[in-house]
Amino acid sequence: MAITTTTSTLHTFLRRLQHTSASNSTQHLPLLTLLISTAIFLLLATLTLTATLIGLVFFVLGLIVFVPFIILFSPIWLPIFVCVFVPLLGFVSLCGFGFVALAALWWVYRYCRGMHPPGSDRFDYARNSIANTARGARDYAREYGGYLHSKVKDAAPGA
Repeated sequence: MAITTTTSTLHTFLRRLQHTSASNSTQHLPLLTLLISTAIFLLLATLTLTATLIGLVFFVLGLIVFVPFIILFSPIWLPIFVCVFVPLLGFVSLCGFGFVALAALWWVYRYCRGMHPPGSDRFDYARNSIANTARGARDYAREYGGYLHSKVKDAAPGA
């Protein structure tokens, strides 16, 4: 019943689409694009949901089967984990941090040589903003520092 209703609705829609007064194909292009992209996104969403559910089922079945073995062999697995995976994790972290440090040094080298690496315009803007703020604070201190110095002389005339 639902399939025939959907089919008849689709057939009616297609018949109306054919018998429009302006049969210019460029007017139907956005609608066709919308229908095709919607169908593709629905297909991708369905595939994603199906893969997620299948993965969840296999994960739960794996837990049911392997948890007794994990509990039984945990006195062996913990030292293996500590002796193998912790140093491996430290080595991978060291490599990652070293790569980031080398990339930062390369960026600074290119900036100092005037090669304008990506982000240098924002760096220049921040540097100029900080310099302008410091200059304003210095001028403010000079202007009002003399005022405070004269007030101190008024308070202690011999000083």
